[in-house]
Amino acid sequence: MALIVQKYGGSSLGTLERINHVASRIVKTKQQGHDLVVVVSAMQGETDRLIKLAQALSPDPNTREYDVLLATGEQVSMALLSIALNMNKCPSRSYTGQQIGILTDHLHTKARILDVKPHTIQQDLAAGYVVIVAGFQGVNARGDITTLGRGGSDTTAVAIAAALQANECQIYTDVEGVFTTDPRMIPQASILTHISFEEMLEMASLGAKVLQMRSVELASKHNMPIRVLSTFSNAPGTLVTFEEKIMQRRLVSGIAFSREEAIIAINGVPNRPGMEGYILSMVSDANIEIDMIAQNATDKETADFTFTVQRKDYPTTLELVNHLMNEFPNASIKSNPHVAKLSLVGIGMRSHTGVASKMFQALGKIGINIQMITTSEIKISVVLNEEFLEQGVRAVHEAFELDKLTPEKQQVFMEI
Repeated sequence: MALIVQKYGGSSLGTLERINHVASRIVKTKQQGHDLVVVVSAMQGETDRLIKLAQALSPDPNTREYDVLLATGEQVSMALLSIALNMNKCPSRSYTGQQIGILTDHLHTKARILDVKPHTIQQDLAAGYVVIVAGFQGVNARGDITTLGRGGSDTTAVAIAAALQANECQIYTDVEGVFTTDPRMIPQASILTHISFEEMLEMASLGAKVLQMRSVELASKHNMPIRVLSTFSNAPGTLVTFEEKIMQRRLVSGIAFSREEAIIAINGVPNRPGMEGYILSMVSDANIEIDMIAQNATDKETADFTFTVQRKDYPTTLELVNHLMNEFPNASIKSNPHVAKLSLVGIGMRSHTGVASKMFQALGKIGINIQMITTSEIKISVVLNEEFLEQGVRAVHEAFELDKLTPEKQQVFMEI
């Protein structure tokens, strides 16, 4: 018998029929003798509906009241699922994040979990109940309801699993696992049988939307295995675990991408110590996140400085940089708000050479120009014009034969 934490997303709970389907899955797991905690998101579309209601009253709602409103979506899901389970003679109790002691910091709409008090859950599990918990929410030290940001139910599930020292945290969604890239773009994408925490963290940070990045960080910190599964099939899914537990390594695990990028290049700035920090501090002080950075000293006197930001921040960033040009009249700006980032991820890069050249050759063969490159031990990211993104993803996916990663070819020996 195992202790399992399951999380069901909004698409899994979108209708009463789907809620009944989830309930039947939970009943089967319980009948196998497992103790079970279930974390739920709001029903599909419900959070968006609540956001529209708030914005109809105010374009900038008070964040405390905004969190109180949005948290109700998950409360509807938890109550309905618990009703369905009890109807199926499966004893169940539902709780809000506040009721079971999910303690967070004070930052509304993007709170971080500080602690989980599992006593109530443990008591109910010992009494034979399936415990249903509203995801995405907690309570701060003042007793105010807080929310964890989009995808926060993943983080709730991992945090509860860690607090209970569960055997596994299962994330149920509308896809059958983690793919080598977005199957909506590349139908030939393969499902990964396993992936390391480090790779999954890179994939999540680079645009893959299967798991929230913060949940992967938390799982890695607490050594909590995550299995990504489909609510609507019996596919084995993808296991996210530690790299050292995987004895056989793939060269490359997947391709992530982001369309919402913008690039700004400042050419001819003075080449002196601290210039980079001076430029970037102006941007970061405006609460704008900078992603990729590159610098090239063209001569002893001047340097070229290039960086990317999210497209939504492009107008503000460009305004700040243009203001900077008053200080450096000999410098010039080039920018493009319609670029995309394509990233190749794989722990096998640590021990193999030639990955970058193979990627660049694949893009070059179809005439795609690379505007910027950054690398790490397990990642290569390039910036290219957005119009060429799909062609680029397809070319790189084929070059590394990611469409041929059958389950048999991914068989690994797991360290015991």
